[in-house]
Amino acid sequence: MIEKFKKIFSDPEIIKHLAFTILILFVFKVCTFIPVPLIDINGIKNTLQNNDFLTILNTFSGGGLSSFSILSLGISPYITASIIVQMLQMVIPAMKDWQEMGEVGKGKANRVTRYLTVVIALIQALALLLGLGTRYENLFWVKAFPVNWFYLVYMAIVITAGSAFTMWLADLITQHGVGNGSSMIICAGIVASIPKMFATLHSDYLGANANAGNIAKYVSILVIYILMILGIVYFEAAKRRIPVQYANRQGSEHSEIPLKLNSSGVMPVIFAQTLLSIPTTIVGMMGLSTSSNTGAYWIDQIFSTTKPIGMLLYILMMIFFAYFYSFLTIDPDKMGDNLSKQNAFVPGFKPGEETKAQISNILFRVTTIGAVGITLVALVPIIVQLAFGASSAVTMGGTSLLIIVGVAIETANQIETEAENKESYQTIID
Repeated sequence: MIEKFKKIFSDPEIIKHLAFTILILFVFKVCTFIPVPLIDINGIKNTLQNNDFLTILNTFSGGGLSSFSILSLGISPYITASIIVQMLQMVIPAMKDWQEMGEVGKGKANRVTRYLTVVIALIQALALLLGLGTRYENLFWVKAFPVNWFYLVYMAIVITAGSAFTMWLADLITQHGVGNGSSMIICAGIVASIPKMFATLHSDYLGANANAGNIAKYVSILVIYILMILGIVYFEAAKRRIPVQYANRQGSEHSEIPLKLNSSGVMPVIFAQTLLSIPTTIVGMMGLSTSSNTGAYWIDQIFSTTKPIGMLLYILMMIFFAYFYSFLTIDPDKMGDNLSKQNAFVPGFKPGEETKAQISNILFRVTTIGAVGITLVALVPIIVQLAFGASSAVTMGGTSLLIIVGVAIETANQIETEAENKESYQTIID
């Protein structure tokens, strides 16, 4: 391990990439403190608090939403656009052909994703401003301004430009830095929010509130988080290797196809949380009380993850999206066709349909384990909150740790591979 670190940090090229990535992330964080023009931050802080959907959005914007900065939406419109384009490539033949066109097709998909990002960002910005501005006199810091669509559209365009700027920063990291730019920006936003979460826990259980019971709760939460980190590291690194045999190669050469236990990543959790949070967000923005309004009460019961029905729906949605996204990113039919072209097959199964069916069965079983794993990771913070009476700041802990560990492992592997490739190249030259 020490030798690996020496190899990595003795390479000036890798150091340059790391420094460039840190610089871009610093620029991103600084921009999260630049407020949207005309906005009254104090007038909307109450709306931003205790709102699950806006909490998720704030985490992925690196805290930009809490200060209602020009980067309030962060990278989330780009992620949404990427998911939509991936889905469209499955159902639209013209877009599906892009996958067979190599770099040209990839370039077309990227252009469509960028254009769609701008459209989604503008829609989200307008929806955010309209939702927060149910009483428009509380939206502007200059009360003399007449509230009309001109000012709302102006501020929405500023927020949209901020999302486009974030997308550009992510591209810079991907091209000239370390790791995937979008993942690094999301990870940076989550890491920036962790100190605030632990500060909240400290103020709730220690300091003026310190007693034997609260100290025990604080230590228990820390132990649970450490165990979660260890479990997620093992979970993210676990793979199921499918043996592959090449019939036309000398000695029937064997190979393997590695399938990650959690091939869907954190996307099922994000999808489920976002969809469940939208109805409760609308109820909160409309100012409806769950205690006096029957409709608001049942929406809270059905869509709140802290209620029995809401938690069950949350689990079912995570499992569904885990299967959906795994089979979206890993196509057993395409994988089987590629193996057939190379005259390869899974031992014990004939090339073609039998091999495809076996890969599909293995992916289904692996995804089942992965779905259970991410469900447990997502539920532990909610259970901790209910059991210990912790602040709502803890509820994003499981998802956050899953993203951080996943990005860390992916980035570390990329750096290590780059260092090994350069060493091999240098050995060939010498």
